[in-house]
Amino acid sequence: MGEQAYAVTIVGAGPTGLSLAIELGSRGIRCLLVERQDRVGYAPRAKTTNVRTRTHLRRWGIAHKLAAASPLGIHYPSNVLFVTCLSGALLARIENASNCDPGRSPLYPEHGQWVPQYKLEQVLRDHVGTFDSVDLSFSTEMVSVTQDSHEVTVQLRDRVTQSDRFVTCHYLVGADGARSAVRAAIGATMNGYYGLSRNYNIVFRAPGLAQAHLHGAATMYWQTNPAAPSLIGPMDRDDVWFFMPTRLPEGFNLTDAEAVDLIRTATGIDLPYEILSRDEWVASSLIADHYHRGHILLAGDACHLHPPFGGYGMNMGVSDAVDLGWKIAATLAGWGGPELLDSYESERRPIHEAVMAEATLNHASLSNDFSDPALDGHGETADLLRETVRNRILKAKEREFHTLGTVLGGCYRGSPIVAAEIADVPARNQVGSVYRPSSAPGCLAPHLWMPDGRSLYDCFGRDFTLLMRPTADSAAVAEARRRADVMGVGLQVRALDVDEAGPLYPAPLTLVRPDQHVAWRGSIWPQGLWEKVTGWSQS
Repeated sequence: MGEQAYAVTIVGAGPTGLSLAIELGSRGIRCLLVERQDRVGYAPRAKTTNVRTRTHLRRWGIAHKLAAASPLGIHYPSNVLFVTCLSGALLARIENASNCDPGRSPLYPEHGQWVPQYKLEQVLRDHVGTFDSVDLSFSTEMVSVTQDSHEVTVQLRDRVTQSDRFVTCHYLVGADGARSAVRAAIGATMNGYYGLSRNYNIVFRAPGLAQAHLHGAATMYWQTNPAAPSLIGPMDRDDVWFFMPTRLPEGFNLTDAEAVDLIRTATGIDLPYEILSRDEWVASSLIADHYHRGHILLAGDACHLHPPFGGYGMNMGVSDAVDLGWKIAATLAGWGGPELLDSYESERRPIHEAVMAEATLNHASLSNDFSDPALDGHGETADLLRETVRNRILKAKEREFHTLGTVLGGCYRGSPIVAAEIADVPARNQVGSVYRPSSAPGCLAPHLWMPDGRSLYDCFGRDFTLLMRPTADSAAVAEARRRADVMGVGLQVRALDVDEAGPLYPAPLTLVRPDQHVAWRGSIWPQGLWEKVTGWSQS
């Protein structure tokens, strides 16, 4: 068969691959997205779409569609409760987990959302379908790949008809998950720790379970009883729940009947449970030794894996796609230089390492670690024990559910395409619950609500945006515009008055990249700045 030509081929139509297709499709880049399954939505594990991912969806114009897809509604309480079991004692409560409260925040334009990953995937899939430049092929797997200095040739196989075809492309991106075939094709090795724990994921239907306990609505209940330490919570309409026993012994396996018995034991509630799916998963902390070889790149779980505690994995993959998407598009358009795509790994790897450390820390304390049969006891001794355990839980776990510093605080300091500045306090990655906005180069541009009710982010252009205080030199702005026109870089200039800019944007000029990170700030437009931030020069 003859070859088909694309600018980009993406292997894997999970959230990472779909997000990359949206970034490219919105810029008119011709790309092919292939997925070995016959549809999206096979993975039921991830349930948290964090504030950063929903901000990306806002930029794509579909955040409201994800909100509408929420099976529990965006006003459902995003509380995490620690209990001995659903029918037992309450030990601790953590409210507004993952910043899912839909109230308006000065720190971000979109709240987090508790929503099954398959709902997010369908919203992304529907949006991909609006781009004429993107082809999506299900039931299709990559068989082989070769590359030369100019292009990549990919052999694809239709898993239904077993027929093969070949496509050529300028770039191939592996967004094909933990068992990435693309990663194997470039000889990348995952290093770190495999098998931190063995766990089970069970999705089941439980009519009346929400009404059968007295703890009230929550997104997640951590059950600490010694018989079945586990996590459980509502997942979808029609009484669909998830159940996850943790730190299981080697060789542990369940039939459907045994899974039902384990749920009854864990909850202390006898209902006619129906098992919908069950599978084993292993928590690991792994990162690829390289993300990029020639015209082939990796994103998402294909290049970094970490325990799911903190809800980082899927969201990190979406941000990988955003970073990679604008850089590929810029390179194909001609204004992105030879160092631009190289900056993908140098920028994302430190973020991945910081998040992996956070997720691994969260994994260190699971339901098993707060287990004590005396917690359901009565009297003063039991009360004192519950108070002691409550304090232990809050000390160990609050940071896992209040993660704004980790989610928004990643800073690309030291990046070859970020203009460094001399500062008394250098910008660095933030982790944990506290986020301190900064417009230092490399950091996420601080969010602002504008007087007309819009987010400042809504005023950014598709490519670069130059924020201008009243004290900005008009000659510097004119030079920025002139050089952008010469190089073919899209630039939007947005004036900020003194009250709007406030202390968050102290420099007369702040240049914001397509991914909403700051590329430079200052007062006089430096010679060679555009070359620096678009990958033509590392000087």
